[in-house]
Amino acid sequence: MTLRRNARRALLASLGAGGLLIGCGGGSSDPVSVNSLEAISTRADMVSGGDVLLKLRVASQLDPATMVVELNGTDVTGVFRSVGSQELNGLVTGLRDGTNQLATWQRGTDGRAVAGTRAELRVTNHPIAGPVFSGPQETPFYCQTHQFRLYENGPFYTNAAIDLPCMAPTRVDHVYRTTAGAFAAYDPQAAAPNDMAVTVTNEGRTVPYIVRIETGTVNRAIYQFALLADPASTGVDYPAWNRRLVYAFGGGCSGGHYIQGSTTGDVFIDDALSRGFAVASASLNVYRNNCNDVTSAETAMMVKEKFIETYGPVRYTIGWGSSAGGIQQITTAGNYPGILNGIIPRQSFPDLVQATVVNSRLLLEYYNNHGAGLWTQEQMRLASGFGTFGQLNSNGGSNAVRYEAVPTRPGWQNAAWNAIVPNNVRYDPVTNPTGARPTFFDHNVNTYGKDANGFARRALDNVGVQYGLVALNAGDITKDQFLDLNEKIGGVDIDFNFTPGRTVADPIALRAAYQTGKVTNGGGGLAMIPVLDVDGSYADYAVNGNVHLKFQHFSVRERVRNANGNADNYVMWSGAHGTSASAVGLALVAMDAWLANIVNDAAPGSVRDKVIRNKPSSLKDGCYKDGAFIEEVQFKGLAGSSPCNTLYPTASFPLEAAGGPLANDIVKCQLKPINLTEYNVSFTAQEAARLQSIFPGGVCDWSKPGVEQGGLLSTWLRYTGIGSYQPAD
Repeated sequence: MTLRRNARRALLASLGAGGLLIGCGGGSSDPVSVNSLEAISTRADMVSGGDVLLKLRVASQLDPATMVVELNGTDVTGVFRSVGSQELNGLVTGLRDGTNQLATWQRGTDGRAVAGTRAELRVTNHPIAGPVFSGPQETPFYCQTHQFRLYENGPFYTNAAIDLPCMAPTRVDHVYRTTAGAFAAYDPQAAAPNDMAVTVTNEGRTVPYIVRIETGTVNRAIYQFALLADPASTGVDYPAWNRRLVYAFGGGCSGGHYIQGSTTGDVFIDDALSRGFAVASASLNVYRNNCNDVTSAETAMMVKEKFIETYGPVRYTIGWGSSAGGIQQITTAGNYPGILNGIIPRQSFPDLVQATVVNSRLLLEYYNNHGAGLWTQEQMRLASGFGTFGQLNSNGGSNAVRYEAVPTRPGWQNAAWNAIVPNNVRYDPVTNPTGARPTFFDHNVNTYGKDANGFARRALDNVGVQYGLVALNAGDITKDQFLDLNEKIGGVDIDFNFTPGRTVADPIALRAAYQTGKVTNGGGGLAMIPVLDVDGSYADYAVNGNVHLKFQHFSVRERVRNANGNADNYVMWSGAHGTSASAVGLALVAMDAWLANIVNDAAPGSVRDKVIRNKPSSLKDGCYKDGAFIEEVQFKGLAGSSPCNTLYPTASFPLEAAGGPLANDIVKCQLKPINLTEYNVSFTAQEAARLQSIFPGGVCDWSKPGVEQGGLLSTWLRYTGIGSYQPAD
């Protein structure tokens, strides 16, 4: 499927959900010649919870007061209120699960429908506990409302544990921001606290810094909304709210799963709330709770629908979060366009299929158990491409545990589990071989499917990878080191045990990883939104290592460039961690301006054209030094290649150090015959024979796409079973 077809499908999917900006009122305010009904809180085919916010657009020649709206034959006109001369919004409740028919028509003077005025809308409603499009829900699954604090030092959501489907009553609380910069419980019946701060919103409103917190359950997740609201005011119109929504995603993905989670991605975000933005998040948008991009996107869609049905349409929604919170923004924007209208990923990664941590573990295992006396730490660092040897310990150690299945492995961190998951349900290859498996792939089994053993298929592979190739050609390691490393590095089996042979990916899992966007491809919806990538940290040369490496940012942007011919919708800021002011707060202001320009652009052009041409002229690539911004196009480079790269040089990574592309999007490489002229060293006949025995099928041909590598099957995929999915449209 061509990139052009992918982009068109993604665009049609977003338009089918109420326009480019889902939940923004839907459509144009220009006069229309025929009546129409449209869902504006979510897609009409993906409504949840029995209610939906609708827009009725009345033909310009008709009187809105004469219009009738029916739900499954029952008159619901009374819930509609005017929001313009020929437009009405209405929250329609009482939807049944499955298909519902809505109709509108003009009532004539005789009480009958006037011919030619009828318009219909089919709405498909799903249970509020889900699922909508993510497929069979994970089992076992453990609720955590009794461990979820409503706010810092606040009470727990429920006093005791509850059972599936983890639903609890919605409640509202208030907190205030203290002059010391903390949030504290606010009692509307008591006198105003002496230490209560005030804030000035981005619309110039000066208000007491009081925040309304709503907590509830959706899709088996705990959600929260936060926005400025003085409980002393009456009605549901919140004047301090600027009609924008920030959706926050949380980090993690250590493994384990099968839990509701006891945290959200954080709704107590001063950078957003103080400026008048509302903030929403949910526990299944935190990857340490739920490392599944499809469930995360589904939860965000359902939570956003709930928000809009409670508070009204939003102007646009901005993604927020770092690390795996950045991954969720990228995958949600790419695979389910319209949920997020602009994203600000920090400490970002392209996805969790790229195997940097797995390759790091293999390199570390080789060094510890096979390379003694042959390698120094510095030589192994050069072979890995990392900036420090400590990166091998960090990336190959605790950060690889998301693939770990074994509960006890000497010398390595064991499989990660939340304490709420009972021991007797956990997988053990000896004592409980049919138990719940805590790995990334098993948690995403709806995408990958199961093998003959009942385990999730895996998109992991290192066949043909020449570890240390760049270091060999640079003269940094010897031929003997290169040969020994590639001879002994091996792979991992289904339980993440080390094996002498290389890891071979399941072809069905490979195909699924690309078709579903598990491997972010840079096209789809990601091509049609503004992206402001803020590093949030810098650790490439940290002595003890850190998984948040700068090359990951460039990998995402490279995929966008490869998919679209340019990355003009993508802005990068480096060194933001060192600013005295909040760079992420400034990023929010910049993204707000960018999206406002897009919304106000009524001129012809494609979605991508509008995104690119409406980027504020002041919004540029660059880096921060001592709080000052240096405007400079960001590119991957070492110290001395540019002022920003001198401040924040970008190291490499194992697959790039093996000759792979910066995009890091090849899971399993195509192979080519060994060609001795491609090495900067001369192999003896004996060494050449040894090289051939190490790579009997050939070595990676990085000039070609990966095995099974192709575009998205579609955006807005619906999962219909374990390992089965199809376009929703």
